[in-house]
Amino acid sequence: MKEFLISIVQGLVEDPSAVTVDVDEPGEDGVTVYHLHVADDDKGRVIGKQGRIAKAIRIVMRAAASRNNTKVMVEID
Repeated sequence: MKEFLISIVQGLVEDPSAVTVDVDEPGEDGVTVYHLHVADDDKGRVIGKQGRIAKAIRIVMRAAASRNNTKVMVEID
């Protein structure tokens, strides 16, 4: 899942080498949190107008996680 998120985001940004993801262990509610870090200049590209791109990334990640019967949450830091 981590590699999938990185591959999605690297296609959106100008500096793909700055994309990193930190993963938290699943909490008591079973949700795994992915913390996405990009270069400051690329944050707008990842978030998009009114957060549309960020929302789309979260939807795709949730759909991929549901195939594995897991729950994920993506936070953009």
